[in-house]
Amino acid sequence: QVQLVESGGGLVQAGGSLRLSCAASGSIFSINAMGWYRQAPGKQRESVARITSGRTNYADSVKGRFTISRDNAKNTVYLQMNSLKPEDTAVYYCNADIVNRLGYVPRNYWGQGTQVTVSS
Repeated sequence: QVQLVESGGGLVQAGGSLRLSCAASGSIFSINAMGWYRQAPGKQRESVARITSGRTNYADSVKGRFTISRDNAKNTVYLQMNSLKPEDTAVYYCNADIVNRLGYVPRNYWGQGTQVTVSS
């Protein structure tokens, strides 16, 4: 029904930047919220940033370094990551609350994940 496809991950040196993208496609009437989570080896998945119609939220560990933005016309969310640190190394997952049809309740969807590796 709905696919979230991430792109933009890779290997970068500490202090560098990466931009992640996540495009939603399929049965979409509206998107309530979109966000990014990450999971490092041996750790639980954690929220990184989230954006709704008029509000953004960030994990304390990325405030001032990461910026989430959204292109509603393209059903796409972005995560600009600057001043990357080795501790930012993780698989980054896109997440979205999507209404498939008018009158339906929102459903939560996940992307397949994209690897971000920051070398010291």
